[in-house]
Amino acid sequence: MQETVNANATVEARELLNMLSETAGKAVITGQHTQTNPMEEIEYIKSVTGREPKLRGFELLAYSPNINYEDADEACLTEVYENRGTVETAIDWARNSDGIVTLSFHWFSPVGGRDKSFYAGNTDFDAEKVLVLGTPEREAFFHDMDVIAVELRKFEKEKIPVLWRPFHEAYGDWFWWGAKGPCVAAKLYKLMYDYYTNELHINNLIWVWNCPIKEAYPGDDCVDVVSVDVYLEQYEKTDYRSQYEELVAGTSTDKVAALAEVGYIPDIERLEESHIPWAYYMTWSKEFCIGEQYNSKESLRAMYESDYSVTM
Repeated sequence: MQETVNANATVEARELLNMLSETAGKAVITGQHTQTNPMEEIEYIKSVTGREPKLRGFELLAYSPNINYEDADEACLTEVYENRGTVETAIDWARNSDGIVTLSFHWFSPVGGRDKSFYAGNTDFDAEKVLVLGTPEREAFFHDMDVIAVELRKFEKEKIPVLWRPFHEAYGDWFWWGAKGPCVAAKLYKLMYDYYTNELHINNLIWVWNCPIKEAYPGDDCVDVVSVDVYLEQYEKTDYRSQYEELVAGTSTDKVAALAEVGYIPDIERLEESHIPWAYYMTWSKEFCIGEQYNSKESLRAMYESDYSVTM
């Protein structure tokens, strides 16, 4: 049994983390990110396998307060429009199922920018200045945290625990939060954890760290789940053993571990043989799920029909 890092976590959050801990190494929870409110990915999986993933990922990017609609291309605007209302969609689904909600946040720059300003190349936002008291960057950062806190509280009101994964892929420099290095991203994560947990008292969150770099690990006192995103260049039958070993070497062996995003789903036969303790995986949306560019119908059926997988 693993205790939540937040001593005041809700009963539901504690139960979910315990379930993840108990599942790891004995089974794997199936997961799928949903890009749009219609959730075509889920319908596709159901049409192929007759079952649905236990975990669903939802995106909060459309709730960013500083989207520059005047300087955004069609792809950006489409993604924003597709993700509007995802909080209500997620809550409705969670209310009417025993599924697990995880939230991602492609956070448009707190000071604005161009197009998809969660990309470092589309904003001048300096994440390191958030760490300095009295800066405009810090003020903007806290303003946006307050906006998103309103949405997270909606889940808490409904007694829905959330796997909360802020500042994802902190090991890369493509997002503004990682542009100054993963150690800066880790400090932003800790700042958010302290603010949401100790000042705003949002207690339904299970905190997911998404980076395998040892020097950047925020610490056992603010991380419930360690995770990594893996996009292989080509398909291979794998249980993602090497990625697991790298992740726990750079974080902790005492935490639930997850494949927070994958392009190719893990091979269920290899997982069942090796018992690599991934608690869950989540395939990314659209072409990573729909069609057979990444995952064949055969591999989907094998996963969802296996006694080793947890589905709905």
